[in-house]
Amino acid sequence: MIQGGVDMTVSVEVAAVRDFLSQNTPFDQLTEKQLTQAAAQVQIAYYRAGETTDILDYSNPQLYVVRSGAFEVRDNEGQLLDRVEPGGYFGYPSLLTGDAITNKLVVIEDGLLYELDEGTFQKLRSASRPFDRFFNQAHAKRLHHAVRFREQNYQLTLRVRDLATYDPVTAKTHETVADVARLMTEKRVSSVMVVDEDNKLCGLVTDRDMRVRVIAEGRPTDSVLSDVMTRDTISVASESLVFESMLLMTEHNIHHLPVTENGEPIAMMTATDLVKSQKSDPVFLISEIGRQRTVEGLKKISRDIPELLRSLIRAEASADQIGRLLTTVTDALTRQLLEQAIDQLGQPPVPFAWLAFGSQGRQDQTAISDQDNGLLVGDAMTHDDDVYFKALATYVNDGLDVCGYCYCPGEVMAKTDTWRQPLVGWKKQFLRWINQPSSKALMHASIFFDMRCIYGDQTLFHDLQKTVCDAASGNEIFLANLTANALKLTPPMGFFKSFVVDRSGEHKNTFDMKLRGIMPINDIARIYALSFGTDQIHTLDRLTEAAAKKLLTLKDARNLIDAHEFISRLRLVHQGELLKVGKVPDNHLDPLTLSSLSRHQLKDAFAVVASAQAALRVKFTRGLM
Repeated sequence: MIQGGVDMTVSVEVAAVRDFLSQNTPFDQLTEKQLTQAAAQVQIAYYRAGETTDILDYSNPQLYVVRSGAFEVRDNEGQLLDRVEPGGYFGYPSLLTGDAITNKLVVIEDGLLYELDEGTFQKLRSASRPFDRFFNQAHAKRLHHAVRFREQNYQLTLRVRDLATYDPVTAKTHETVADVARLMTEKRVSSVMVVDEDNKLCGLVTDRDMRVRVIAEGRPTDSVLSDVMTRDTISVASESLVFESMLLMTEHNIHHLPVTENGEPIAMMTATDLVKSQKSDPVFLISEIGRQRTVEGLKKISRDIPELLRSLIRAEASADQIGRLLTTVTDALTRQLLEQAIDQLGQPPVPFAWLAFGSQGRQDQTAISDQDNGLLVGDAMTHDDDVYFKALATYVNDGLDVCGYCYCPGEVMAKTDTWRQPLVGWKKQFLRWINQPSSKALMHASIFFDMRCIYGDQTLFHDLQKTVCDAASGNEIFLANLTANALKLTPPMGFFKSFVVDRSGEHKNTFDMKLRGIMPINDIARIYALSFGTDQIHTLDRLTEAAAKKLLTLKDARNLIDAHEFISRLRLVHQGELLKVGKVPDNHLDPLTLSSLSRHQLKDAFAVVASAQAALRVKFTRGLM
């Protein structure tokens, strides 16, 4: 009943909270019932400026809504991540990812906070697509700010060598217009640098020159370049700042800037290169992804992901930060494909959750990540419902493949019937793996036990996750078999502390950094995590929690975290270098390409892994004795 403008079925306090929330996005997208139920769960707290009491409850993540006052969110290094005023939010990153809270809150002005518990937040995400989309997009921006302090001066200090297109296309002054036109077509370039007999830059011919000086003036196609080229060409050195190059191009209204060394052309900087440098911003990418309504549109955006990787490497972001950001982009692509599929197919007939496994689940993706995903559907699903969900999964899997995330070779994808199951089916599958650990089940462990829900009903996912954690925790036979299987992957070190590399084949004189370096650490972290039933998925978080549980010493955990970071960064830098020269990225490193210091550090990292594996064998393989 409404009386005097106040809903008498709820208290005055709840009505006041509801009215305030209804004025702010995304709460204004909720139904009246959802909004009232949310308001009824809100706790209210008042804080004074400069107050030393911790506001964030580190054991109980919540969504905080600022009713009045002003607050600052800072990371554990004191870097400002966000300034939040009335109508703003904080606390949601931990609710979205399940990661531990690490940020700090500073009260700038006396303020009132509305605090919403995790259960209510997750229910609202499941019930409202706009609500879920809003906080995922906000989280993507927050992740960007987390690495921004590393790259805040990046655009000002970026060098031409980082952006210019190498393998320059050149021609001699005596060559004809027809010859150069064919060369430009063949090489798919819009300019050619003209050199003299000593290979020194003496001019430039562009598409515009061809139009203005040849076609418009009626010159014959056998005219030589010296008659039509632009002389007194402006050029820059590879060590020049991109900022300076931008000013030059703007001042002289040019779109091509030769890069020279001792007067000889070595590369070409174009306006397109400068545009690409802006597109490597993760916030730009994610915001563009959210605007796309077709797979083709997403495909075009995904072409900029390799440059994002290279820009993050140049900005000296950590391997952990890079992995999280690349995964955030993958998550955004997946969610947008799901949104597109739902727009075409209609609303899902029963609740579902899209599950990401493997590297996407752990949030440590690189330049060469394939698909590992599945579909968890409510138990009310019928055969007819599965027809809908198969179409949904096929749309997303096919779309991801188009965007560069190739189909899983083992067909671990939601469109595969085995990996599209109701909750009861998924529970049976995991319990079978845990209670009857066959070799195939142990092989699946490295994929399926690193799972994360990135879209849909979080309560379905948490139900499955709890079942898995409870069943694995303390299961000595399962953990022993899992450990024995994991120990088959050892660091590539010989008896005399020399690197063990492939002696023949396509990858001769290299070793696989993922298979022999990173996966063993992931395995160690996973086994410890399953042993005490944590729901942490990220490898570094698992190691940190294992240390907190006294299963690992703090020193050993930190050494493994450092080893993971060092090997992962070597892998990412290696992939970035391959991308730079137009090659397909891989995981195979030739240790002789490293400096003596890096080789020494890599040996130390592998020694840490080998020591941790030995400790793992002692602790967990007793179940096989």
